[in-house]
Amino acid sequence: MFAREEDVLEAAAGWRREGRGVALATVVETWGSAPRPVGSHLAVDEEGNFLGSVSGGCVEGAVVTEAAEVIADGQARMLEFGVADATAWEVGLSCGGRISVYVEKVA
Repeated sequence: MFAREEDVLEAAAGWRREGRGVALATVVETWGSAPRPVGSHLAVDEEGNFLGSVSGGCVEGAVVTEAAEVIADGQARMLEFGVADATAWEVGLSCGGRISVYVEKVA
């Protein structure tokens, strides 16, 4: 779901104030064709609610899944998606793009 970056960050902060576990995913690097620019965010809470976008399609689903693990174990992760991966077609990056997404727990 597309939203203004400020709204995504405000939602993440609000969810934390409510006592929810929250992770924030951020696009940190892109190469070639990428649907969202560097700096794009996706906030995810422990119940699987999310706001924002880091790519769209199946990449978003994979990032939400990883965010749940980040919330659970507190360990940040750098995720990479692209045509070099065997699953590139599945995640929707078949046009030659690659992205790196950093996922961290919001304290």
